[in-house]
Amino acid sequence: MNAADVQTNSETASLLVVEDSRVQAKILTDKLIQAGYEVRTAEDGQVGLEMIHQRRPTLVISDIEMPRMTGYELCNAVKQDAELRTIPFILLSTLSDPQDIIKGLHCGADNYVTKPYDPDFLIGRVASLLETPIDDNSEEHQLDVTLGGSRYTVKAGRQQVLNLLVSTFENAVEKNQELLRTNEELTLARDQLTRWNEELESLNEKLESANNRMSEDLDAAARVQQSLLPTAEPDQTGLSLAWKYLPCDELAGDFLNFFPLDERHIAAFVVDVSGHGVASSLLSVTIGRLLTPQVSASSLLVQADPQTNQPRIVPPAEVASELNRRFPMEEQNDLYFTMVYGVLDLDSLEFRFVSAGHEPVYHLRPGKTPHEVEHYGTPIGWLPDEEYDECVLQLQSGDRLFLYSDGVPEAMDEHMKQFGKQQLSEIIELGQTQPLGDSVSLLLDSVQRWCRTNGLRDDVSILGLEVNGQ
Repeated sequence: MNAADVQTNSETASLLVVEDSRVQAKILTDKLIQAGYEVRTAEDGQVGLEMIHQRRPTLVISDIEMPRMTGYELCNAVKQDAELRTIPFILLSTLSDPQDIIKGLHCGADNYVTKPYDPDFLIGRVASLLETPIDDNSEEHQLDVTLGGSRYTVKAGRQQVLNLLVSTFENAVEKNQELLRTNEELTLARDQLTRWNEELESLNEKLESANNRMSEDLDAAARVQQSLLPTAEPDQTGLSLAWKYLPCDELAGDFLNFFPLDERHIAAFVVDVSGHGVASSLLSVTIGRLLTPQVSASSLLVQADPQTNQPRIVPPAEVASELNRRFPMEEQNDLYFTMVYGVLDLDSLEFRFVSAGHEPVYHLRPGKTPHEVEHYGTPIGWLPDEEYDECVLQLQSGDRLFLYSDGVPEAMDEHMKQFGKQQLSEIIELGQTQPLGDSVSLLLDSVQRWCRTNGLRDDVSILGLEVNGQ
């Protein structure tokens, strides 16, 4: 068959696409159909060769890397067949090594396009090949080429060699243009990135400045909070007090204190606000400032009796009820707090206290096992108009009381096991022969050793009280 018999009109040209990727075959087929060509597809070279023999296509577009029969093998089979050799053949490949070009010439390919390709660019190649049919009578030359240590024998006509070389050049130009476009995009992206980096640097400077100010504010707030803690034992005969206070962060939600209400009564309390951070610490400081022994009509702890105008010590249950009224949870950003607050009568050695959802008080009598005094009540802020009950302990000389926050029993070791009430009781009992201050320190040291791997996850407050005699 000579060149005149080859149909070159895009409206009647029948193309065969040989591609093992269904997705890529679908994309290319749709583009070719939109360009006005009739298109058939084959999933590999073997099927493609069978379809060529069944019905001669005007042009073949074939991938190279395929199972069963490669594009090189298919092209060679077509070009070695005297009836088929004038069919223009385009090879598609992700390969771009010079040896691939020689292999294309060696098998007789007419055009070569590297992936990824622009479909419009490939359609232009198709149109160009159809406009310059392959002359079956052109003189074929044999060239021996050595490349990369391999020897190739190229048998191709001048037109075929020219087509492939032109296609290789056009392909290089296209790739170069893509590279230029990519470089332009990279340049724009680099300029944009430079601007973003400058903006980010400015924002980082502002953030660092804000962080420094925040750190200074937190340090100042922590110093204020520390300044409100007890500074010395109350000057009362027959009573010893010791305490430890260890926040898990800069600011704590715990607070403790003790002070004389008059010459006969000593008040002591531990407060534990829910959550951590600034909001919790501010609430704990506010509560600590309210719980002071200053005598006034608005005082929570000591008020002037309206009948006698003499100071009246407010019972612990009334103190808890008034705090619950003043600090409803919904008005405190859903914060609430637990509390144990008690008053010790130094004459009768009667300790009256209230517990609002707080940890039990431990009572230790000399030579005895610590006794856990459970007294339940609702945390402050949970329920409006809550009424609280008091618990009364009759102490004796040598008795000790331990008030603490839940950071003690809930401290966790590396296996997430809690310190627990049992161990707390054992440490209190272990330290009963030591001075009160040493006993409180022993308890704190034991908690810190327990959670030394993960560190404290909650504030720790411990307040110890010992009756030395009437």
